[in-house]
Amino acid sequence: MKTFLTGAATLALLAGAAHAESHLADTSDKRIALSNNYAGNSWRQAMLQTFEETAEAAVADGVVGAADAFTTSENQATEQAAQIQNMILQGYDAIVLNAASPTALNGAVAEACGAGLIVVSFDGIVTEPCAWRIAVDFAAMGKEEVDYLATRLPEGGNLLEIRGLAGVFVDDEISKGIQEGVAEHDQFEIVGSVHGDWAQDVAQKAVAGILPSLPEVVGVVTQGGDGYGAAQAFEAAGRDTPLIVLGNRQDELKWWAEQRDANGYETLSLSIAPGVASLAFWVAQQILAGEEVPKDLTVPFLKITQDDLDGALESTPEGSVANVSYTLEDAQSVISDAK
Repeated sequence: MKTFLTGAATLALLAGAAHAESHLADTSDKRIALSNNYAGNSWRQAMLQTFEETAEAAVADGVVGAADAFTTSENQATEQAAQIQNMILQGYDAIVLNAASPTALNGAVAEACGAGLIVVSFDGIVTEPCAWRIAVDFAAMGKEEVDYLATRLPEGGNLLEIRGLAGVFVDDEISKGIQEGVAEHDQFEIVGSVHGDWAQDVAQKAVAGILPSLPEVVGVVTQGGDGYGAAQAFEAAGRDTPLIVLGNRQDELKWWAEQRDANGYETLSLSIAPGVASLAFWVAQQILAGEEVPKDLTVPFLKITQDDLDGALESTPEGSVANVSYTLEDAQSVISDAK
């Protein structure tokens, strides 16, 4: 994220930052661990890469002593709870957590807090009061999908919903927003729902399985990592391609550009940026340094429109997802805004 300032504004900002940081403690000996529940799609891979790049630079600069990433082999809360308990035993000072469940890890999180660790959950957040939470308004994101479809398809019609990983906070919230959108725009009806696990191959298989039982579908509401798979399933079934809301993955953006060039296809793409992991890292560092940070922090989701498509596609590596990496200054700004 980049901010452009005049010379006077820059000096004022630096002076303010120096004053704000004068009371913070040194964190050069602190150790931060990432506990991640799942890595089976391009978003999670980009998230891990962004965290590792941020962490390696922070360690090299002497900001923290260590910052290690760990991912469970299965998306199981029991396995992730054991992972968190191991982090306590290994003497980490903070855990940055992408959780398998908003509630099932609360016991392990409370145990970590009781042992003096800082726990910052992000994306897949937890409800344990001792933890911090960083998330976009996922319900608003889901509702925006239906709001967009209403502008493009004012007559309405049948929708297919592709959900994410069952039982995860993100999946529940996006779906809740979609349901709210359909309730408001009652010209639409959801005639089918499948779980795509935020992965194109899983989504393609799930959509292919349900399509024979569905009437005409005019739109597909998604959660990210599933739009291209849905498009492939419709094509393989010989059915007209509906208006599919996408989720910022490179293969989706490439397909969108190809369809736009071939027949004028137009849609919307939106998702939380994988770089939220870097924001969570810096928030944890700031808490370790003694900064007072509100328990709940909200960041905007990353949206790509027809006008943004070419630029977003050009800047997104093949097989990855559109992203933004957060700096320490970005984290300080998010914290300040939340106060």
